[in-house]
Amino acid sequence: MMNPAHLDLFRAVMRHGGMTRAGEVLGIGQPHISRAIAQLEAALGFALFVRGHGNAFPTPEGEAFAQEVAQTYAGLDHLQQAARRIRERGTGGLRVACQPSLAAGLLPRAIRRLDAECPDLRISVHVPSPDTIWSWTASGQCDLGLARPRSGHAGVSAEPFLRVAAVCALPRGHALVRRRVVTAADLARRVVTAADLAGVPLIAAGSSPVQSATEAAFASAGATPRFALMAEYTAARCGLVAEGLGAAIVDPVPARALGGLPIVLRPFRPEIPIETLLLRPAGRPPGRLVERLMLHLAAERDALVAA
Repeated sequence: MMNPAHLDLFRAVMRHGGMTRAGEVLGIGQPHISRAIAQLEAALGFALFVRGHGNAFPTPEGEAFAQEVAQTYAGLDHLQQAARRIRERGTGGLRVACQPSLAAGLLPRAIRRLDAECPDLRISVHVPSPDTIWSWTASGQCDLGLARPRSGHAGVSAEPFLRVAAVCALPRGHALVRRRVVTAADLARRVVTAADLAGVPLIAAGSSPVQSATEAAFASAGATPRFALMAEYTAARCGLVAEGLGAAIVDPVPARALGGLPIVLRPFRPEIPIETLLLRPAGRPPGRLVERLMLHLAAERDALVAA
């Protein structure tokens, strides 16, 4: 049976052109190398070198065997490189599913950080509905998800990621923009309440939790909302607000990114929390890429909250 250590010495002898030179480079005595080569020849059943006058020249069999050894070690080098890639980057591409509010800003910034650490990554970003994000995460179709809370989805590990309060988007120049309401909790801040919006045309948020929470806020204030239009996404609702078609209760994260629109954002009371959860497939530890992206997502979230 071949000894792997003997193969290493054989490669050294071939590389350095003789046993004496190989011993000098490796810091090993020439007799030790000679004995190792002899033991390897005995295991193989043929001579690897022709010895004479202190030199060792490879036999034709030795040359042929050296080529096979080189191919084998090339395969081992490939395995070592593959192991390093897996250690540093995980098992392959990264699949992320994200709700629209974070897909245009926070997530790309986190991916930029990850790309700086591990260039040439393969990352796919999907922006489906919240239910789809939950379903994909449960089935392992995505490695990481950012979505609104949902119930009834097994196989998902969910943890709080971001919590913000909804704001009221108003056309620039609207009377409520100039109005100041002072309360103990919002000293010297311009606040819009549900009662203030009674009779104001509103743009509904479709079937999202924000819409049901908005309706509940009006009900608790004893006010009747007047929903004139509907748009599912914050950007669309803000666009309608910018055209003077009404006011809207929106997520402040994507709304603040629409700086070019002639709209004004004001705190809304009663507070409507908007939550985002970080999702992963349950029962499966995150790979290194997922772990690194989670760290960068947390850093971008903290910077967003502090701004």
